[in-house]
Amino acid sequence: MGIFKKLGWYFKAERKRYTLGIGFLILTAIINLIPPRILGMMADQIDTGSITWERFFTLIGAILSAAILLYLFRYLWRTQIWGGAAKLEWTMRSKLFWHFMQMDETFYQKHRTGDLMAHATNDLSAIQQVAGAGVLTLVDSIVTGGSTIIAMMIFVDWRLTLVAMIPMPFLAVMARVLGTKLHDAFGHSQAAFSKLNNKTQESISGVKVIKTFGQEKEDTAEFDQMVDKTIQINKRVFKLDSMFDPLTTLIIGATYVITIIYGGMLVANKTITIGQLISFISYISAMVWPMFAIGRLFNVLERGSASYDRVMELMNEQSLIKEVNEQPSKLATGDLTYEVERFAYPDEPEHTTLSNINFTLPMGKTLGLVGRVGAGKSTIIKLLMREFDNYTGSIKIGEKNIKDIPLDDLLHAIGYVPQNNFLFSTSIRDNIRFANIDAEQSQVEAAAKKSALHDDILQFPRNYNTLVGENGVSLSGGQKQRLAIARALLKDPEILILDDALSAVDAKTEETILGHLKEDRKDATTIISAHRLTSVMHADEILVINDGRIVEQGTHESLLASRGWYYEMWEKQQLEVKVGGEIDG
Repeated sequence: MGIFKKLGWYFKAERKRYTLGIGFLILTAIINLIPPRILGMMADQIDTGSITWERFFTLIGAILSAAILLYLFRYLWRTQIWGGAAKLEWTMRSKLFWHFMQMDETFYQKHRTGDLMAHATNDLSAIQQVAGAGVLTLVDSIVTGGSTIIAMMIFVDWRLTLVAMIPMPFLAVMARVLGTKLHDAFGHSQAAFSKLNNKTQESISGVKVIKTFGQEKEDTAEFDQMVDKTIQINKRVFKLDSMFDPLTTLIIGATYVITIIYGGMLVANKTITIGQLISFISYISAMVWPMFAIGRLFNVLERGSASYDRVMELMNEQSLIKEVNEQPSKLATGDLTYEVERFAYPDEPEHTTLSNINFTLPMGKTLGLVGRVGAGKSTIIKLLMREFDNYTGSIKIGEKNIKDIPLDDLLHAIGYVPQNNFLFSTSIRDNIRFANIDAEQSQVEAAAKKSALHDDILQFPRNYNTLVGENGVSLSGGQKQRLAIARALLKDPEILILDDALSAVDAKTEETILGHLKEDRKDATTIISAHRLTSVMHADEILVINDGRIVEQGTHESLLASRGWYYEMWEKQQLEVKVGGEIDG
């Protein structure tokens, strides 16, 4: 029953709805007592031969009236209770989704997508059942069961009632023992479902790679093993769950046996009438649902409790990025000053990722970041975007520390284009104007032209209305990157960041895009991280990063003159271009 306490905040907020729903449930239980009583009266009058046609139709009319009231009250309690359950699911789903939106990168490194999806679907459905079927079965089993027992004692015989109820304590013991085991079993079942969901999501997302390397059979075998393991875990759940109904049926059968034997003796002794025994048996039939409901109740509550614990464990996790308590304001503009003494990722605090990164980028200038894979270029960008705050030092825009700028304001001022872009399953137009869905067609086309994508789009049958498919599956790698650049340019950010965002385009297209950027962003700040040095050769300042440190710094010409890593890499890349050109020729 602890799940009702956990959901107390919701039931308190919706107390009017649930008060009405439970009230109509109680009325339904009371009206349910009338037909068995009337049937008993009819049986006695028929047995004594005292019934008249007028009396017969009066009693039939009473039964029909009770049926109409039952229909009305059932409709009303269903509207209130099931409506409340649906609202709880909506509330929990909204809260969980908003929580996902607020969490930082560390959270998504810790939790896999399939697991989060399982929480947002399977677990929330189980919680919703508590506010619907859980409330129904709890109230119905108590009210219907209690009122029926009272009616049996008042309208029939208290001794027969007490004797017939002897098996009931065994039902309570069974529910308690099986309920405890079910809670643990459901927890393991939900965890197994999450793992299976993870595997499914991963395999579908990586199906091209799986096929390319001919690993279909191996991946399918691994999936089958996981399915078998999940089935074995669920078998324990089903085994425990399936024990409720047979045991309940056994207890109900024992109640019927006692009723027939002892009730028959009471009829023979003239203690009760045959009509009263018929009423009593009808009341026993009315007790079947409350008895079964107890088994169903523990099933729903234990599943809901396990799911609620899993969801709240997620909800209780806090983002490491702390928002400032300031009203939204326009982002401070000015020079970008980067003074980071040390940074380590939260999952590897002993490993220094960045050390002594100090530079100042004047407003309206372009910064180039180059270095080997894993040198720390992307990490520098992540800190600027406040994906992590646990560094020693400061990052300022103008005179304002970025930690003192509301996160929405900061990110609104930044246009970020990573190497691997995410595109939505909608049209090219809507993907470009994602940050400004009301942008006019002329603005969309202007952004596409700046990213050298406009001519490609015109080749598509539906032009800007072309659907890109899931994550841009219908586009090439270069087209995806250029679409993402167009999306960022349409936003017209104060700071544009290209994180190896030109890696999939050819040299000529790269030159065209960089030319547009140089012309279009004369007064705006641009940061370009790249492996291909031609991407940064026109930057006002270039930083060479190695092992999280700045090892070289200067313009393209000064770095070539110093004949360090930058010079060596430039010569190597120019030779590759020359050799490639000769081969093409």
